Amino acid sequence: MKPTKIILALVSIAALTYFIWPSTNSTEPKAQTDSLPGATLVAVVVPESFSSNATIGQKAFEAKCAACHAENGAGQQGVAPPLVHKIYEPSHHGDEAFQRAAALGVRSHHWPFGDMAPVEGITRGDVKMIIAYIRELQVANGIN
Repeated sequence: MKPTKIILALVSIAALTYFIWPSTNSTEPKAQTDSLPGATLVAVVVPESFSSNATIGQKAFEAKCAACHAENGAGQQGVAPPLVHKIYEPSHHGDEAFQRAAALGVRSHHWPFGDMAPVEGITRGDVKMIIAYIRELQVANGIN
């Protein structure tokens, strides 16, 4: 194996370990066992207006994502994580991560909600608009 590949592999392992290693001082999300199942996990500030793409994305989100991720991506206790959270900031979960999650599903990581199944009947274009909506919500909540 080439030295650059070894270094890249070690850096990747270190980064992954940093994000998933439990810590008593960690700011990583934890399950809220004192909340009722289905309770909203985060308070989301909604901007006064959205771009045209985000407006389309909001409608698609409400049709395909809100049943699990709750209104405005606030997440639901015992169901699905909030998407308006620093874990999903663009530098950690880029737009393609959302595309892949919708198309292929995703194995549980960061959160104790279980695996996410692929989303049926959604296109890359739909997800692009949903991403615009989520990113604008994130910015309104200081996540960018």
